[in-house]
Amino acid sequence: MSCPGGIVGWKRVPSLRFLLPKGSVAGIKRRLASAEFIPRICIVGSGPAGFYTAQHLLKHHRQALVDIYEKLPVPFGLVRFGVAPDHPEVKNVINAFTQTARSDRCTYSGNVTVGKDITIKELQKAYHAVVLVSLLIYESYGAEDSRRLGIPGEDLAGVYSARAFVGWYNGLPENRDLKPDLSSETAVVLGHGNVALDVARILLSPLEILRKTDITEDSLTALARSKVKRVCLIGRRGPLQVAFTIKAVLDVPRPRKRLTELMAKTALEDPGEVVASRWASASREWSLKFLRSPLEVLPMADGRQARAIRMAVTRLEGTGDGAKAVPTGEVEEVMCGLILSSIGLYCSGWVKRGPTGVIITTMNDSFDTAQSVLEDLQSGALDVSGAKEGFDLVRSILQSRGIYPVSFSDWEKIDAAEVARGKLSGKPREKIIDPREMLELISH
Repeated sequence: MSCPGGIVGWKRVPSLRFLLPKGSVAGIKRRLASAEFIPRICIVGSGPAGFYTAQHLLKHHRQALVDIYEKLPVPFGLVRFGVAPDHPEVKNVINAFTQTARSDRCTYSGNVTVGKDITIKELQKAYHAVVLVSLLIYESYGAEDSRRLGIPGEDLAGVYSARAFVGWYNGLPENRDLKPDLSSETAVVLGHGNVALDVARILLSPLEILRKTDITEDSLTALARSKVKRVCLIGRRGPLQVAFTIKAVLDVPRPRKRLTELMAKTALEDPGEVVASRWASASREWSLKFLRSPLEVLPMADGRQARAIRMAVTRLEGTGDGAKAVPTGEVEEVMCGLILSSIGLYCSGWVKRGPTGVIITTMNDSFDTAQSVLEDLQSGALDVSGAKEGFDLVRSILQSRGIYPVSFSDWEKIDAAEVARGKLSGKPREKIIDPREMLELISH
């Protein structure tokens, strides 16, 4: 299969792409000879998919050298910028990733934008194989730009992508200046995935809980002033088609069928007297709305700020995951000044499967990718008969362009500074969100 940039063939596994250098032909059968050179492999992206791929390669090939490139100065992608701050246990995988990065056969280089600072073609000249994974928070959501809703009013003030909102409270540099308007009592989140639930939980969580997390100080200050009391999660289809995992809803797992039955009962039936009384006394609440499709964001009198969202009431045609939402002709409006869209946002490993799965799913996908590389090394489909310079060549190219990579030891200096700042306010860390400050800290 021919591809741009001199690439003759590529293999695709869920959410990852393995590129063979020009001249490689899949299916070549020959044994690895002692005269062959040490395989040099490059991974673009330092989130879970990237590190799990590196981990598997290093574990199962005793000579392979693996280099990881990252756009930001700091590593870990989704784990740092996508995982909700009130789920610190998920971030424990960083310990394993750190051990991988410290291997004498692995090099981490941050502050390198592939496609801008260096091209894929140049990486192919330096390495026997290049593995591409999504970059940064894009690993969390699958693309650099969030999908637009394609409805009137989506550019009004008060309408944001959930991806940008998550990046804001998690300290993603490109979203640090978002300044979301939290002055409305009602927020609407479009989508029924894990990201939507994360957003709702952050909007409604007590400050005493958030203060003990690594949420950014600017976000915490804004949330302290937030007037949001109600969050409504809206989806086009029904309870059986929700994309979030059970763990994201309940701490104690229940069978999916039982969970969806309970959600349907709660959403479609009037609550009993006791439940209604408890709801009435609650200071904050969240709810699920099914069978609703966004039609238009309605403006305030000034024509600039969102005041409501108009939705089509839908019904399902078909069954199970294949059911389609079809408009009934009825229309409904929800008054709200904050609208967050998480429609079309995916995690690494979700691009192919749809929005299901968690980090362990990404791990399995990454191991599959690494295994494909190892099998091609063994079969001879990946040609390592010629020497490659690897990072030495890349470093010289970058330096000629005034680009100075951030090493893993540089990252550890940034990490130590963040942890020290966090201790001052009783947090696990206070993230540095300005890349220029990161680089100044390590004297770049």
